[in-house]
Amino acid sequence: MKRIVASVISTGFILFALCFSGQAQDKTFNIKLSLHIPPSIEVGSYAASLYFKTQVEQLSAGRLKVQIFPSNQLGSERESLEGLKLGTHQMDFTSSGAVPSFFPEVQCLAIPYLFPDKAVAWKVFDGPFGKELAEAMAKKTGMRILGIGENGIRHFVLKNKQVKSPADLKGLKIRTMENPAHIRMMKALGANPTPIAWGELYTAVQQGVVDGFELPLSLVESIKFYEVAKHVTLDGHLYDPLFLSVNEKFFQGLPADLKSVLVNASAEMITVERGIMSFYNDYQSLENIKKKGMTVYAPTAAEKEMFKSATQKPVIEYIESQIGKDWVEKLNKALREAEAELKK
Repeated sequence: MKRIVASVISTGFILFALCFSGQAQDKTFNIKLSLHIPPSIEVGSYAASLYFKTQVEQLSAGRLKVQIFPSNQLGSERESLEGLKLGTHQMDFTSSGAVPSFFPEVQCLAIPYLFPDKAVAWKVFDGPFGKELAEAMAKKTGMRILGIGENGIRHFVLKNKQVKSPADLKGLKIRTMENPAHIRMMKALGANPTPIAWGELYTAVQQGVVDGFELPLSLVESIKFYEVAKHVTLDGHLYDPLFLSVNEKFFQGLPADLKSVLVNASAEMITVERGIMSFYNDYQSLENIKKKGMTVYAPTAAEKEMFKSATQKPVIEYIESQIGKDWVEKLNKALREAEAELKK
C-alpha cells in the first residue's frame, strides 16, 4: 500500500512538472523596443530593428513578440531609459547622450579621437571590455547592454562658417548631447556647449539658437539638416555608440532558450546596424549632402592633431575626476590589445 501511495505521489509530481514545463514553453513574452529616430529604412538602427524583430519572432517560434516604437514614442532618451529601468518597456536602443546620468562609467567611451578606425572600436566593444561594461551596468542600474551599435562618427556641422581649426570654434554656440564629457570637449575647444533635446535641434539651428552642432552624416541627411546648415568638417572627433539594452529583471525572467534567442538576435542586429550605418555615413550620405549643396572639408593630419591636442587630455582628466581611472585604464588596455590583434 505504501508503495502504491508513493508511486501515485511520484507520478503526480512528474505530471505537475511536465504541465508546468509545458505552460512555460507556451508562454508568450512581449518586448517593446524604444527607438529615438524616425522609421526610415535608411537609418541603420531602424532597419536593423526590423531585422531583429523578424529574427526574434522566428527563432522563438512566436514565444517572443517585438513591438518597435520609433521617433521617441516612448519618451526622450532620458525618459525612455527611466522607463526601461522601471520596466514599463523591455528594450531600448539609444545613443550615449543620456546614459551617463544612469551609468557614469560609460563616459570613458567619450574620449575624443580615441579609436583609430571602426574595426578597433568593434573589437573593443565585442570583446571582454564590452562584456565587463555590460555586467557592471546591469548590476548598477538594472539595465543590461546586449550590444553596442554605431550611431556614427561625429563631425562638426556649422550653419554659416567652415571649421578648420579649434580657433574657428571659439565663442560659437555648439549643440551637444547631455553627455558631460562631450560638453567638456566643447569647452576645451573654446566653444559654448549648448545641450538641446534631439527633437528640438532642427528648429534651434534654423532660428539661430545655436551656430552649429556635431552629428554623424547619416543623421545630417535623414533629418535634412542641409536645409539649415551649410558646412561640414570631417574631423571625426567621436565614435558615437548606440546601446541596445534590456531590462535586467525581464531578461533574467526569460527561459534559458529565449535568453539565447535574444542574445544571438541582438548580436546579429548589431552587425546589421553597423554595416548599414557605415555604408550611409561613409559613402551614401556623404555624397548626398554634397549634392544638396553642403561644403565638406577634410582636415589634414596636422589639423586633426590640433583638435586632438586641444581636447583629449582635458577630457580624460575630467572623466577620471568623475569615475576614477579604472575604466579609462581598462579601455586603453582593450584598445592596445585590439590594435595588436588586428595587426597580426
